[in-house]
Amino acid sequence: METVSTNRSFAGTQGVYSHASTETGTEMTFAVYVPDHEKGVKLPVVWYLSGLTCTHANVMEKGEYRRAASELGLIIVAPDTSPRGEGVADDEAYDMGQGAGFYVDATEDPWAKHFRMRSYIEKELPALIAREFPADMERQAIFGHSMGGHGALTIALRNPDRYKSVSAFAPIVSPINCPWGEKALGGYIGSDKAAWREYDSCALIEDGARVVDILVDQGTGDNFLEEQLKPQLLAEACDKAGIKLSLNMREGYDHSYYFISTYMADHLRWHADRLGAR
Repeated sequence: METVSTNRSFAGTQGVYSHASTETGTEMTFAVYVPDHEKGVKLPVVWYLSGLTCTHANVMEKGEYRRAASELGLIIVAPDTSPRGEGVADDEAYDMGQGAGFYVDATEDPWAKHFRMRSYIEKELPALIAREFPADMERQAIFGHSMGGHGALTIALRNPDRYKSVSAFAPIVSPINCPWGEKALGGYIGSDKAAWREYDSCALIEDGARVVDILVDQGTGDNFLEEQLKPQLLAEACDKAGIKLSLNMREGYDHSYYFISTYMADHLRWHADRLGAR
């Protein structure tokens, strides 16, 4: 691991780091915020997964999480959204290729060689975080935005014993049932829609996956709400499965970081309660 930059902020350190990933076969960059703490103390970890077109930098620069994370004693990890660089497959459209990894392990060419974001987030990066940072890996939570909300929900549902809590801002709750998801899963995974189900939070719940509760904030002024996000599908799936869903429809808010930053501290407090943070 190499240190790209560090900055002091709210009695903590905001760092950007890079490493050679064996899962993606590329150099991967990620951000980690670590609050000041006593020597030898390990802090709970909250993972934030970003949306389409984003890198680690979007939430780091616009998410306004550091004050709350410092007060609550939470490490915040913000990975990139896809592999990047020369020789990595890409697409001219913003919703496929670099910047649009959808947190899947691709099986179709030309994506299969590098697009292994599921394994990167679930396996490789956590091992690196555990080695290099004062992280209590027994106390992990995960959340994200849009495509990253989809990632957070599906990863938590597939790994219920790892994450103490999960939440999302304007998540793609059912990629099987929206244009973004149909394009991405069809391209990365292939035409067999049965194989898509492990990357769809509603389908995972229908197939038996369970978490205790879920927090979702969604803006009513989000221009992707009706065609791509469809939070009512998650509400229906959770209701049938007996999962407690706190779905907050926020009047007038859009899909941007103005929305996310408004409710960021609420989400971090929600995770802190479930992580037993200070």
